[in-house]
Formats: sequence, structure tokens, C-alpha cells
Amino acid sequence: MASIFSKIINGEIPCYKIAETEKCIAFLDVFPLVEGHVLVVPKKEVDYIFDLEESDFTELQLFSKKVARAIKHVISCKRIGVAVIGLEVPHAHIHLVPMNNTDDLNFTKSKLKPSKEQLEEVARKISEAFLINN
Repeated sequence: MASIFSKIINGEIPCYKIAETEKCIAFLDVFPLVEGHVLVVPKKEVDYIFDLEESDFTELQLFSKKVARAIKHVISCKRIGVAVIGLEVPHAHIHLVPMNNTDDLNFTKSKLKPSKEQLEEVARKISEAFLINN
């Protein structure tokens, strides 16, 4: 059965897309830890990130770096945190989370519930920064 990420990649479920390549896509988490929380996903459906072929793993990491630079350009933060949890969706993915303190990367805390308009605005700004900076 296709994961929710495969459904997003195939256009069956909408997303707040930041950027995409032939092999990867980045979009906002709709229940973010903090504003600007982005998911970076390989288009190939592989459950465990370390089961990705080496070239796909490398491409995912390099694409994530470019997306992180765009997030940092838009969202005021000290760092972009990186997390690979992999338990909630059976499709490899990387969380990029703007951080000002370690609690910003705490997945046990309550998630934000931004409006559609807020998500659209943040996605637009990060996407524009991605295009300008890459």
C-alpha cells in the first residue's frame, strides 16, 4: 500500500511544496513542531532511510542541505535541526526544523496547528528563497 508521502508525490494528496527534483521533494509538515518545519522525502518509496541506495541517500542529503539554507534564510533561528525518526510513516524522510533551543526538536511536545493561509505563506517564502539561493 502506498504511503501518505507516495500519495503526496503522486499528487493524490495536496501539500505545501517547497521544492522538488527528479528524485526528491520537500514540503511543509502540516503539524509542525515550529514554523518552517519541512519534510524532505525521496520519491522512491523505501521504508528505512539506510536502505536507500547510496546515490539516492546522497541526493536526499544534498537536497536537504539546499532546503535547509532556504529555511534559514526565511525563518529566524540559530540552526536548522535535522531528525530522522522513521516510525510514523513507512517512507524514508528527513525532518528539517528551525531551532533556537533544543526543545524546538522535541517530538513529544504539542504540535502547532497553523492555518491554511499561514502554511501557504511560509511555503511560498521558503520556496522563493530556495529558487534564489540554489
